[in-house]
Amino acid sequence: MEALVCRNLGDPTTRPDSTQTTALTISTTHPIPKLNSPTSIRVQIKSTSLNYANYLQVLGKYQEKFDLPFIPGSDYSGIVESIGPNVTKFKVGDRVCSVANVGSFAQFIVAEEKELYGVPEGCDLVAAGALPVAYGTSHVALLHRANLKSGQVLLVLGAAGGVGLAAVQIGKVCGAVVIAVARGTEKVDFLKQMGVDHVVDLSKGGVIENVRAFLKTRKLKGVDVLYDPVGGKLTKESMKLLNWGAQILVIGFASGEVPVIPANIALVKNWTIHGLYWGSYKVNNPSILEDSLKELLSWLARGLITIYASHSYKVQQANLAFLDIRDRKVIGKVMITFDDPKTTISSKL
Repeated sequence: MEALVCRNLGDPTTRPDSTQTTALTISTTHPIPKLNSPTSIRVQIKSTSLNYANYLQVLGKYQEKFDLPFIPGSDYSGIVESIGPNVTKFKVGDRVCSVANVGSFAQFIVAEEKELYGVPEGCDLVAAGALPVAYGTSHVALLHRANLKSGQVLLVLGAAGGVGLAAVQIGKVCGAVVIAVARGTEKVDFLKQMGVDHVVDLSKGGVIENVRAFLKTRKLKGVDVLYDPVGGKLTKESMKLLNWGAQILVIGFASGEVPVIPANIALVKNWTIHGLYWGSYKVNNPSILEDSLKELLSWLARGLITIYASHSYKVQQANLAFLDIRDRKVIGKVMITFDDPKTTISSKL
């Protein structure tokens, strides 16, 4: 089968080739994984989402380390190709999606029956491949951890990225007043089209003043929930906007800088700080992930959320996808697709 293999930790933006000197190589003869238990299922992958975490994995800078060589990739969608003798929930030909620790940048993957989710009719199968990590992260953070309520003010940093755009949409489904922060005219215009209550262009500066002016027009005191996948200076600035009793969701550090949240201010302001590492729920509380993904798939089928992919590539162009992630050119998601040459992905799924 065709697969993207990480043989050496390093820069994934270098064009992959058949040598072992680059971080990533394209293998056309990688063994097709075998069913490894009576309840295992082999899926022919249709699409897989590239996340910032995958970029860090290949660089060797992710919080989890993987033995070399490994196939990167996490969330995916596809068609059931083969099933173990004790499988009861799925049959060959069913549409499914899931998330793996690694391994989805390949034509086939094997998963346990309990790890797979049926993709409902009405859901685009390629779109479902972008759902688990980005939308799952934001859904668990906002609903399970922050218990976001209608009428609360949600401030989303990095709002045009994968998890940020998911947080924006989920915030609107929950009835929150959503303020989105992004950089550049293209991203700002896109967020306005998504129906965000207020958008701030980070490239123009004056974020705090801009948000305060908006809050004043709405007769709102401040921000109730801060969704932060960015970190760095922007986190520190955003804390000036938080209400008493506000909640801070620490999602990641796309800026490359881990922010310092003063404990004395958190004490006085009665802030709650939530660390959210979505992947750890798979081991520590898998039922939360199961309920979350089922609800997200239902929302996707009903049109309450929309998966937007600004770029899509075949596996041979994976370095271009990593470049888009590194250079923050992505609005929403960037996808890798495995399919016949006639299959294409639309810009809006």
